[in-house]
Amino acid sequence: MANTRSQYRCSQCRHLSAKWVGRCMECGSWGTVEELTILGAAGGVGVGKGRRPAPPASRAVPIRSVQPSLSRHRPTGVTELDRVLGGGVVPGSVTLLAGDPGVGKSTLLLEVAHRWAQSGLRALYVSGEESAGQIRLRADRIGCGGGEVYLADESDLLAVLDHIDMVRPALVIVDSVQTMSTSEADGVAGGVTQVRAVTAALTAAAKANGVALILVGHVTKDGAIAGPRSLEHLVDVVLHFEGDRNGTLRMVRGVKNRFGAADEVGCFLLHDNGIECVADPSNLFLEQRPAPVPGTAITVKLDGKRPLIGEVQALLATPPGGSPRRAVSGIDHARAAMITAVLEKHARLNIAVNDIYLSTVGGMRLTDPSSDLAVAIALASAYANLPLPTTAVMIGEVGLAGDLRRVNGMDRRLAEAARQGFNIALIPPGCDAVPPGLRALCAPTIVAALEHTIDIADHRSGAPAGPHRLDAPPSHARRA
Repeated sequence: MANTRSQYRCSQCRHLSAKWVGRCMECGSWGTVEELTILGAAGGVGVGKGRRPAPPASRAVPIRSVQPSLSRHRPTGVTELDRVLGGGVVPGSVTLLAGDPGVGKSTLLLEVAHRWAQSGLRALYVSGEESAGQIRLRADRIGCGGGEVYLADESDLLAVLDHIDMVRPALVIVDSVQTMSTSEADGVAGGVTQVRAVTAALTAAAKANGVALILVGHVTKDGAIAGPRSLEHLVDVVLHFEGDRNGTLRMVRGVKNRFGAADEVGCFLLHDNGIECVADPSNLFLEQRPAPVPGTAITVKLDGKRPLIGEVQALLATPPGGSPRRAVSGIDHARAAMITAVLEKHARLNIAVNDIYLSTVGGMRLTDPSSDLAVAIALASAYANLPLPTTAVMIGEVGLAGDLRRVNGMDRRLAEAARQGFNIALIPPGCDAVPPGLRALCAPTIVAALEHTIDIADHRSGAPAGPHRLDAPPSHARRA
C-alpha cells in the first residue's frame, strides 16, 4: 500500500519546505505556503516513487509539421488601448489590467464596453465593488449609457459564470478579480487561493466559449499586482495602468502580451466626463512652454517603443543654513546625485553647496540614462543663469569619467525631435542617421557638451561667443 507524506510549497516562488510557515523563507511572502500531499510506494521515501505516469494527452510532433496559429485581433474602439494590445483583444484571450485605486481603470473599461457595444457586439460588465446603479451613474456621466452593455453586480464566481451563459457576450469585464470568491476554494475573497481559483475558472470559461475576458487587478503599495505571482502566468496579457491621481495624464503600459509586442505604451487624459486618447503625447508635454529661461533642458525618452519629449527643470538656491537640500521629482534620485558629482569633478561646477531642485514637467518620469545629459545641462544652465533655446534637445548617458555614451533607439528619438520642430540635437558621437532639418552637435565628454551649450546660447541671443566661465559662481552660489 502506498504511503503519503506532506511537503509545503510557496505559491509565489515554488520553494519547498518540510513544515508549514506563515512567511516563505525564500521570497518573504506571507500566507503563500500550501500543503502538498506526495504519494510514494510502500516503504519508499522518494518523491513520487511508485506512481504510474499519466499517459500523454497528445503525441509529440516535429515543429515543422505544426501549422502556425494566427491570432485575429478584434479592435476595442479605444485606439490607444488597441495600440498596446497589438490591434485589439483576441477572442478567448484573458487580459489583466492592474493599477492604483482611483487611477481610472473602471472608467477606461466602461469606455471599452461602450465602444464594443457600438460595433454591434455584446459586452458584459461584472462589478464586485460597485452596484449596477453606481455604474449606470458613471456611464451616464461619461456618455457610455447606451448600446448592448449588460451590467451585473456579483462577487460569486458561479453567479458570474451563469451570467456569461445567459448573456452570451463577446466581451466580459470583471472588476475586480480580488473581489470574486468561490466555494470550491478555501480562504477569503482576495486571498491567494481564492484569486488563483477564480482566475483559473474564468480563464477556462473564456477559452471554452471564445469570449474575450478582461480582469481588473489591484496592486500593492510597491506597485506589484496583488495576489499570487501565478496570476500573471495564467493570463495572456498583462497591462499596467499608471498615472498621478493629482493630474490628468494616464498611461497603459504592456508588461506581457502573447499576441503582440509587450513594450508598447498608450497615453490618455482622464477628465470628469470620461477618458480621452492622446495620439501625440509629445505635443502634450510641450504645450504652454514659456520663453527660454535658465535651468530648462529638453530630452527625448523611449517609453517602450514610443518616443516622448520630456522637459527637465533645475533650480539652484542658497541654503538658509546647515546641509544643502536635494529635492528630486520625476528623476531617479541616485542618478541626479551622480550627475551632480560628475559636474563637480569634471566640469568644476561648484553646485553641491547649493540647494538643488530637479523636476520634470507634466508628471513624466525620466528614469533611463538617456536623460542624463539633459539633467546635466539643466543644472549647468541654472548655475550659470544661462537660458537655452527652446529648439534644442539633449540626449545621452553621462558616465562617471565625464564621458557621454550613446543610448538605444537614437534614430527614433532624433526623428521625434525633428517631427516636433527641434533643429539642434546635442548628442554623443557615433549617430549617423540624423533627420533632415536637425543639426547634430556631437560631444564626447560633458565638458565638450557644456561648450556646445554656450555656443548655442550665444547664437540664440545674438551675442558674440565669448569666454563664458561656467565654473565662476553666480550670485546665489556659495563657495565652501
